[in-house]
Amino acid sequence: MSLSIYSTRVRDLVPFKPLDAGKASLYVCGMTVYDLCHLGHARVMVAFDVVQRWLRASGLEVNYVRNITDIDDKIIARAIQNGESIRALTDRMIAEMHADADALGIERPTSEPRAMDYVPHMLDMIGALQAKGLAYQSDNGDVNYAVREFPKYGALSGKSLDELRAGERVAVAGGKADPLDFVLWKSAKAQEPDEAKWESPFGLGRPGWHIECSAMSCALLGEQFDIHGGGADLQFPHHENEIAQTEGVTGKPMAQVWMHNGFVRTDNEKMSKSLGNFFTIREVLKAFDPETVRFFIIRAHYRSPLNYSDAHLRDAKGALKRLYTALASVDGLDTGGSQPIAWDANDFTRAFKAAMDEDFGTPGAVAVLFDLAAHVNKTGDLAHANLLRQLGGVLGLLQSVPQSFLQGGDSHGDTDSGDSGVDVDALIAQRAEAKAAKNFALADQIRQDLLALGIVLKDSAAGTTWERA
Repeated sequence: MSLSIYSTRVRDLVPFKPLDAGKASLYVCGMTVYDLCHLGHARVMVAFDVVQRWLRASGLEVNYVRNITDIDDKIIARAIQNGESIRALTDRMIAEMHADADALGIERPTSEPRAMDYVPHMLDMIGALQAKGLAYQSDNGDVNYAVREFPKYGALSGKSLDELRAGERVAVAGGKADPLDFVLWKSAKAQEPDEAKWESPFGLGRPGWHIECSAMSCALLGEQFDIHGGGADLQFPHHENEIAQTEGVTGKPMAQVWMHNGFVRTDNEKMSKSLGNFFTIREVLKAFDPETVRFFIIRAHYRSPLNYSDAHLRDAKGALKRLYTALASVDGLDTGGSQPIAWDANDFTRAFKAAMDEDFGTPGAVAVLFDLAAHVNKTGDLAHANLLRQLGGVLGLLQSVPQSFLQGGDSHGDTDSGDSGVDVDALIAQRAEAKAAKNFALADQIRQDLLALGIVLKDSAAGTTWERA
């Protein structure tokens, strides 16, 4: 393969060579499901959706695992606050997460494991770490990882134990032998009868956060896999601790490549709940259509900071309209299923591939889309218009009916008009023709485009009617 990826662990581009020829294995740390997802979560989901799409477009069979943390201090606190069970809260928040992800055109991972289902795997790993002298049970019942017993600790984040020793001036908490140690198993506390807990060889309790991902990745991808990804904020301590746990058990490198996407910022300050400057995906989608939000994220490189503002989103909207205008300028556009792309077909395909093969370089790939759109506007060439749509599809873009997208922008709050301007009856007729021709992909796309505009179709024996959601 010609793909190179920036690996955080070596701080350089490395050629991507899958462990198994023709296959790629990818693990991404997912959401802790106690509230609605915010724009930072959207960036993680979109960034690695693009990664898995490009791996597939490169001819690889992809096993993509993105976990769900459904047991955590914040989840327990929120469930108690709401007066509902942990399961009721997490089921509801997972459904909301899927709704947001679906709106942004994010393809579902191959597997989406829930941490609660893998507690036995976590206990096996903790037992193995204890047997190797890498874990110990303290007087308060917690089982902790002995960081100083793992010589490679700090290699991912570039933090040496000497640098981390500044923490030793702080009192050792929670029965830890060393301030650097972290919890693997939290002993159940008598004063907290409502907390979630499991039976274990270490007594009643529940797993620490870090051991969850080690157990799920090993269970679903094996002791070694190709790519581990997540947000830059997880590099330390979460991913550092994952390495210590997994490699402490197996003695093998956990992942070949470690990828981290950059932060989303508001006024050049990291977007976070603690600062109160975050926006949920749901809030952003009230003002801007989902494809504009996806395009806004994709046209920045995944490792660079992404500065959020309405002005930047309006600019993204205008840029995306220019691409759709090129598609709308030709008749007979192929809006059916995408055919495989011949990457050596012409200068456009070669440039797109070269950009994506250099660390998933979406800014360069988007630049190719605009070059291709300019060519379509100049020549009116249908074959190149179809290629524009195909290349956009690799990024999860340009799959809507062009006229529908161009007419529908006003319904998302980015102009002063409250009317979508869409000829709904004409689109219903176009959908009926698509269904009659067994082009169900186009029929479904028209339904989804109208739903994004707040228009719900209702099919019956008498025909199709519509109403506003």
